[in-house]
Amino acid sequence: MVLVTVVGIRMHVLEKAEQERTVMETSQTILASDMKPKIALTFDDGPHPVFTPELLDGLKERNVQATFFVIGKNVEGNEEIIKRMSDDGHLIGNHTFDHVEITKLSREEASDEIERTSELVEEITGSPTEYVRPPFGLWKDDLECGIQMIPVMWTVDPLDWTTGNSTNVVNKVVTKVKENDIILLHDYYESSVQAALRIVDILQKEGYEFVTVDELILE
Repeated sequence: MVLVTVVGIRMHVLEKAEQERTVMETSQTILASDMKPKIALTFDDGPHPVFTPELLDGLKERNVQATFFVIGKNVEGNEEIIKRMSDDGHLIGNHTFDHVEITKLSREEASDEIERTSELVEEITGSPTEYVRPPFGLWKDDLECGIQMIPVMWTVDPLDWTTGNSTNVVNKVVTKVKENDIILLHDYYESSVQAALRIVDILQKEGYEFVTVDELILE
């Protein structure tokens, strides 16, 4: 009788352990399936007085946060747009003041281009820019020592600024994009804004989650 009881207890313990393992594996599977692939939508050259607000409206309707690398000279006169970017939860980055190739400038001139833009953004939002996208993707590594900003490039570039055909831009992006990609677009062109919102609609249906670039870089 004692032996039967012990065997029964052991069987019960083993069955319970197996059930708990199954529940844990199931929970992990569900958690993994709930995790959406992340991508970042980034915009250079703005803000534009007309097209950027249209873009912000569309992103807000779709509950999407993006990253805007702004040009200092375009910030002047469009301060309310910058404030709205910040208020809507978008990340504001630095694209120099005059959109110049900083590798052709002295270290002092390059720093001035970046710092002037950062100061403008800070005056409006209360926070300086922490990320910089150098025009043409050309960066000086020695600038990282003097400027406390992280350079951000891209992985998908549909060359939207070369065409007014938004459908072509959309196709170039949605056929190439994959998890953790950084998409480069420009909010200074109406066709690019139209393409961006269509890209969001398509990729959201495919299960992608749009995040700001810091989420991808710092993870």
